[in-house]
Amino acid sequence: MNKVKRVSKPWGYELHWAATDRYVGKILHVEAGHALSLQYHAIKDETIYVYSGRLLYEIEQEGKLVKQEMGPGDSMRVPPLTVHRITAIEDTDILEASTPELDDVVRLEDRYGRAPDKSS
Repeated sequence: MNKVKRVSKPWGYELHWAATDRYVGKILHVEAGHALSLQYHAIKDETIYVYSGRLLYEIEQEGKLVKQEMGPGDSMRVPPLTVHRITAIEDTDILEASTPELDDVVRLEDRYGRAPDKSS
């Protein structure tokens, strides 16, 4: 049996429930009113699924940031080099499946003052 790893974040926490050299499975708990960095990944490819709560998702499409509200059952693929950000409207739990490059984060904006190249 694998041990689940909890990683505290300024916006909530992550639970890493799967980690191999080919994929990673995480649960992101984002507290209401908090946001992940406006960011992109050079290599990492991820897909998110909103399990509970509501969020505002910003994603770059045709050179512009497009905002859309997402709720339970909604999912979104984020290919490498796609600028994106999650802001929780209410406490939100998100399932994320991705390639294993956990440190592949380029921050463009961060409300918590974190460095531009650390995990979201």
